[in-house]
Amino acid sequence: MKARRTSTPGEVMFKLNRRDEPLMEAATRMAVKSPFKIKHILVPIDFSDCSKKALQYALPLAKEHAAVLTLLYVVPPAYGAGEYVGGEYAQLEAGMREGGKKELARLAADEVRGEVPANALVRLGSPGREIIEAARSLPADLIVISTHGQTGLSHVFLGSVAEHVVQRAPCPVFVVRERGQEILASGTTGAQRRSHEISI
Repeated sequence: MKARRTSTPGEVMFKLNRRDEPLMEAATRMAVKSPFKIKHILVPIDFSDCSKKALQYALPLAKEHAAVLTLLYVVPPAYGAGEYVGGEYAQLEAGMREGGKKELARLAADEVRGEVPANALVRLGSPGREIIEAARSLPADLIVISTHGQTGLSHVFLGSVAEHVVQRAPCPVFVVRERGQEILASGTTGAQRRSHEISI
């Protein structure tokens, strides 16, 4: 094998001969393909720092597997809607949907930056149920979701959307915790990260 400089700065050309063929074959064999088939990743977003952290985990996975990201925002039902009547409630709901779409577009521009294909999806209803339905209808190969790791009474009263999704999802679920051990390499994105947990 011989190397020589080219006219392009920083570029080197290698000239191979027959004795180098075994090296090239060995290099080709070493290229290992991932056993995972991930084409579509669903990332539920509620615009909290914790849910944005889930997106920071999903992005490198999408890049590695050339997968599409779908950011999902679920507008929860307005439990105080009794004070709104007919058209007023429909107008309120439309405003929340439109606001969600704009926020998702802004988040995709800031975090995804066109590095992978990304879609925005806004649904109205119970977050856990809508996440599962969206995963089925896409269909998603993986859900990357955040959890605040609530325990005790707050968990009993508020429940856990992440737990609901893990138990009922039609695909594997990667759960990103707010606090704990970190596996995302520093410098992957500019935002601060704190931890992870994987549930399948």
